[in-house]
Amino acid sequence: MRDVKTFFKYVIPSVLSFALSGIYTIVDGFFVGNSIGDLGLSAVNIAYPIVAVIQALGTGIGMGGAIYYSINKAEKKDAGAKAYTAGALWLLIISSIILTFSIFLLNSPLLRLLGASGQILSLGEEYIAVIAVGASLQVIGTGLVPFIRNHGGSFYAMVSMIAGFVTNIILDYVFVWVFKQGIAGAAWATMIGQGVTMLIALVYLLRKKQFTLRIPFSKMGAVASSVMKIGIAPFGLAMSPNISLIIINRFSVSYGGEPAIATYACIAYVICIIYLILQGVGDGSQPLISQCYGEKNWVDLKYVQRLAYGFAFALSVVGCIIMYVTRGSLGVLFGASSEVNMEVAEIMPVFLVSVPFVAILRITTAGFYATEKSVFSYILTFIEPLFMLILMFLLPPLFGGQIMIWWSTVWARILSAVLAFVLKKRVDRQEMSL
Repeated sequence: MRDVKTFFKYVIPSVLSFALSGIYTIVDGFFVGNSIGDLGLSAVNIAYPIVAVIQALGTGIGMGGAIYYSINKAEKKDAGAKAYTAGALWLLIISSIILTFSIFLLNSPLLRLLGASGQILSLGEEYIAVIAVGASLQVIGTGLVPFIRNHGGSFYAMVSMIAGFVTNIILDYVFVWVFKQGIAGAAWATMIGQGVTMLIALVYLLRKKQFTLRIPFSKMGAVASSVMKIGIAPFGLAMSPNISLIIINRFSVSYGGEPAIATYACIAYVICIIYLILQGVGDGSQPLISQCYGEKNWVDLKYVQRLAYGFAFALSVVGCIIMYVTRGSLGVLFGASSEVNMEVAEIMPVFLVSVPFVAILRITTAGFYATEKSVFSYILTFIEPLFMLILMFLLPPLFGGQIMIWWSTVWARILSAVLAFVLKKRVDRQEMSL
């Protein structure tokens, strides 16, 4: 029987790791915003979805491989577990190379597609050019963390994230404030910090003799297909706030302009940390859920999921209270203008309404991909931005412009959580009938 102590042994380090990954972005925003102002803040905000794709790709591949590793280990299939480890590592290496060249060559078109123009475009190009150089460090480093967690090294995974985070802070200060390298300096700091995380993760896997690239060529296709099939959901889940960011920025350009983009930049920086913490609960409980699923231990599986829902909901409430109390100073933290800071304080409560619903959505989605229910995990991963897009086409023209952009985001997340609840009940009924 999995107990509460075992649950928190896995989940707490995962929550802290995901929180730190969100603070990476805040660090860049803090140093750039206080160095360049609203313009620099907007440039990092618009360019960040490209960075998020890099990290989400590593998360998706790593999680897909790690889930199959855990299931095979629970089924006493050691050869299969090693094959999924090797296959996922090859996918991380190959995809990181492709991504590096793609982002470097398509830097400007991608930023224009995200809505960048003028000075924001030139600053964004400067930022992404550096990020592209270190894309492989981010993909591989992010992808190794789920393997460490599924090998029982949740605490070590957290240590690797902390080391990268501390490196990033120190180098942001040195590059951006001391050497005055601006937005490019922030990008170099991020890249090097991710490199530190990757190196520490590699040391762990090598020391535990879990790093292997040996896989029969005949098995690579099937392994890669299985990893990608599961990995699409965690990839999408990691990208979801950034897909929302893209949609919000594109519509805000038409209704609220640059002040609205800067406003959401400040809100997104902090509220995305809450979303990542909630994902940390889901992904931290994933090794236990996958183990129970592999063992066909439905009692423990349900118990772990109940703990995950309860803990995620409690964290969402605490996060909302903190964000509400500090809403008046968030814009100042990032060097935003007084007008933008006032708008952040006014709009933040709107976004906080949806946070408990996001908790339900994240835990349910993680539970689905941890137990090979890929179709349901895909639906929950990508339905939120679809709801958001539909609502933003309908509500702002009819009921009030930019304010309806904000409320469209909230209603999309509430509707997604309702759908998650319905699908979870359906799955529970099916399992009870087995």
